[in-house]
Formats: sequence, C-alpha cells, structure tokens
Amino acid sequence: MVSPSVVPYIFLLLFVGCSARPLYPLPGRRNDRNKQPLQTFRAYNIAHRGSNGEIPEETAAAYMRAIEEGTDFIETDILASKDGALICFHDVTLDDTTDITNHKEFANRKRTYEVQGVNTTGFFLVDFTLEELKLLRVKQRYPFRDQQYNGEFSIITFDEFISIALDAHRVVGIYPEIKNPVFINQQVKWPGDKRFEDKFVETLKKYGYRGSYMSKQWLKQPAFIQSFAPTSLIYISNQTDLPKIFLIDDVNMPTQDTNQSYWEITSDSYLDFIKEYVVGIGPWKDNIIPVSSNYLQTPSDLVARAHAHNLQVHPYTFRNENKFLHFNFSEDPYNEYDYWINKIGVDGLFTDFTGSLHHYQEWTNPFASGEKEATRLLHKIELMLSKFKYFN
Repeated sequence: MVSPSVVPYIFLLLFVGCSARPLYPLPGRRNDRNKQPLQTFRAYNIAHRGSNGEIPEETAAAYMRAIEEGTDFIETDILASKDGALICFHDVTLDDTTDITNHKEFANRKRTYEVQGVNTTGFFLVDFTLEELKLLRVKQRYPFRDQQYNGEFSIITFDEFISIALDAHRVVGIYPEIKNPVFINQQVKWPGDKRFEDKFVETLKKYGYRGSYMSKQWLKQPAFIQSFAPTSLIYISNQTDLPKIFLIDDVNMPTQDTNQSYWEITSDSYLDFIKEYVVGIGPWKDNIIPVSSNYLQTPSDLVARAHAHNLQVHPYTFRNENKFLHFNFSEDPYNEYDYWINKIGVDGLFTDFTGSLHHYQEWTNPFASGEKEATRLLHKIELMLSKFKYFN
C-alpha cells in the first residue's frame, strides 16, 4: 500500500523531475534529490533553540531532536567568541546555561559590561576563545525541566549548526539570529574592519544559502535571518536576498540600536518602511495579545496590520508548561496552538516543544490543498492494480 508520506515525492518527480546534485562546500553531504521538501502550506514550526523543552538549548542534540520531531526550521542565536568564532548561544554571559563556575581556571574572567544600557556582571563569551568555550558543558536553563542531560553537551559553532541542517534526511530550514550586534561589534574585532554582520552573512554564503523567499534556491536550502536590531537587517540587505524577520521585544524595551519605542516600530508608517527590508516580524506573543492575571485580553490589530503590509508574523515563544500557558487554554498547549493558528492567523510559531506543535499540525492539517484528493486517487489505483495479483 502506498503510504501518504510518499505522495509528495511522487508528485515532485512527476512535475519537476530529478534535479542535479547540488554542490555543497563540504564533502560527504547527502544527495539532496530524494529529500522531502519543506512544507509551505501551513504555519511554520520553528524549533526555538532546538527542542529545548527536552534537551539543553542550542546544543547539537537539541537541534537533532527537533528535526526528528518534525520541525520546519531550527532556530539559533549567533554570538561571537573573543577570537571571532561565531557560536550558537543565547545569552552574552555563560552563567545561566553552562558549568562555567566549575572551571576554577576561569575564576578571574568575571567582568561587568554595559549591555543594552544595563550594567551586567558575569562571565562573558567575548572574553573566551572558541577553544576555551569548547571546554564548557551546557545545562538546562529552567529548573522545572529535565536535568538528566546537564553536562553532556558542548557549545557548538554556527558551522556545526548549519551542518546539522544540511545532514538532515529531509529539507530542514535554519533560522539564525544576529544576536546583540551592538555589543558584539563593540567587543570583538575582525581583520579588515569587518563587522559581526559581515561574518554572519559570509558563513551563510559559504554553505550555499541564498535566494529570496520561496525562490528555487531558497526552497532548496531555506533560511530566515532574524534580529532585534533593524540597522543590522538593513545593513545586510545589500549583501544577501535571504528573507529577514524583524524581532520585536517587550513593550517596555526600546530597540537596541535605534532606541525606538515599541509603539513606533509597530506603527503603520514604520511597518511600511521596514517591509522594504524584511518579509515579516517576530513579536513577543504577549505584545500581540495583552495579558492580565494570566488571562488573554482583547487581541490587538498587529497581525492584521502586518498582513496588510504583506508581512508574515512569527510570534515567540510557545511553551507547554502550565506556568507559561494562559488560563484561557485550560493548561492545554494544543488549545493554544489552535487559537494562534486558526483564530489569530499567525504564519509561524517559535516553540520549545517541536514535537507537540508537529503532532497538532499533523492531526489537524496534514495535507496541502489538493493533496488529500491526490492521495485518495492513488489509493484507488493501487486497489485496482492489486486485483491483478490473483490472475498471475
């Protein structure tokens, strides 16, 4: 019997044929011809720092687990080491998610820097070389999550992250963030006066990531570039046509580079300006729908206005634990997914629990338009052919 999972392959072969093997910059990559393509008919499942609800964030294991669970894109935050290596890590300090305090040889590295206008003290990545960072082990951020993997995995580089996506058995997109570019450009220097953003784009180009949204090149190796810093997104727009997403923080947080307020950057005039450089926005979900006493209030019109400017909306972050689920959803993450996808109409979701979002989507919207009918037709043909077995 023909499995529904093979239907996309059949139609891909019928309508577009077999393509030539792409040239990757590194040897040993899988032949891309038979990879299941990226799904584009429903909201994107974006694995926030990997499947970090189960495995410590930004680790190879968390990203591989997210791919296994069905994510469309693996998301990561990119920072830089003292010697200019690009690494996958969320915080500018190592304190909360590594075993840095166990390394007595680094006890004198604690520093205080101004980060986004706030004096912050800790062990900063920019004071460690890549070799030193590789000595550390990552731990789970939240104490109420599974701690069994603490100390098992190391920090990975941007290159290693990309290799995980390219080695997947199907097409898996990447969703890297240019993280804290103002701070990184202040603290880390590269030869030739290159900026953090330059090195970021160079890495993507090295691995063949290129093409505007939904282009043939993009569908082969999908990528979104994200940042909270609008000047970084505008700067790289001259270097790559990959689609970009402008992240939007809490209403009380100004932009880190232009010091603009939330109210300004979500105005119609600003959305009209920024759409020339980005394909979408990534707001904190509580900015879209205000919350009071853990209950959702009346939704804002941000999603509708973004769509009116032809901008996608990918809110963050969806988490399964009760402390993160508003009372409206009866502590059921599937109710939350249903509300945001079908009532609010978002185009993608950043989630810590890739598997649960994938299961919800497979149960409620497993086929692209017309694919269900095609599957039924194939099953009928197979049944007719099977009758001939008895005459052989």
